[in-house]
Amino acid sequence: MKIKQESYDTAVIVGRFQVDELHTGHVDLIQSVCDEHEKVIIFLGLSPVVNTKNNPLDFESRKQLILSSFPDVSVLYIKDVNSDELWSNTLDKQIGDLVSPNHSVVLYGSRSSFLVPYKGKYPTVELEPDSYVSGTDIRTRLSKSVKGSPDFRAGVIWASANRFPTVFTTVDIAIFNDDFSKILLGRKEAETKFRLIGGFSDVRDKSFEHSAAREMSEETGLATTSGVSNFVYLGSYNIDDWRYRGEVDGIRTMLYAVQPMGMGARPGDDIYELRWFDLPDKTDSAPKASSKRIKFHENVVPQHHEILARSLEYAKQMQNKVISKG
Repeated sequence: MKIKQESYDTAVIVGRFQVDELHTGHVDLIQSVCDEHEKVIIFLGLSPVVNTKNNPLDFESRKQLILSSFPDVSVLYIKDVNSDELWSNTLDKQIGDLVSPNHSVVLYGSRSSFLVPYKGKYPTVELEPDSYVSGTDIRTRLSKSVKGSPDFRAGVIWASANRFPTVFTTVDIAIFNDDFSKILLGRKEAETKFRLIGGFSDVRDKSFEHSAAREMSEETGLATTSGVSNFVYLGSYNIDDWRYRGEVDGIRTMLYAVQPMGMGARPGDDIYELRWFDLPDKTDSAPKASSKRIKFHENVVPQHHEILARSLEYAKQMQNKVISKG
């Protein structure tokens, strides 16, 4: 990479450098700028969403990456914001805080770099690299390889410990027959008790209602007459899933009720058995209804007791409406 000598005191480069080591494109860029300017500042873009597929490395690790090869440059960060104008003004202010008032500044970047959104006051120079190396391709390759070194394991541990706790969102569906006298529950092969139908929401689903419709179709083969509009939201609940006990992460489910077309359910996905359970009858005497409730809950996994109770409450409300109309 060759650049024309410019009469600027300070050169600025803005980039992400989200790689394990500087590739030839990075080295050529930084070295070419260093060869032409007395002072070089590198600003690293800092995403508000950390430890992600596109932004796996924190600021400090990227700073050390650059300083290990170019110890004389200054490495700082600039936070991402949802406004080109605000970002540009922030960058200009940070540069102004670092250089003397009588010093001239120029910004360097490639065609696909920060030069496109930059709206600031400093002049810019577009560089054409001799070779192009994709940081995305590098991260993809690295994500598929496991190293046997202690440094690799230490890095995995560090990344896991330095991220925000995650609430994994699921959907659970209380599936009732036409008069709310039965509820459909499923059993997994390794379990002896039943549970509400459901599973993890998918980022590709249009909504939680679409997630519920998808899970119901996958695990029971059932559908509704009017798509997602038939799903009634009953609330959100934390689920005491044994897989996350002792972890900082957890599961929160969105509970829905629905009446599908027909009762011909068939087990699918990870559901081994489906069964329609009779609900406690609202017209039963209190002792008898209570006895049924206890026996009924004994057939359900403990982590679903709370959402089952809410489902039964909704079923009673709907039964009362049917009785009042009758």
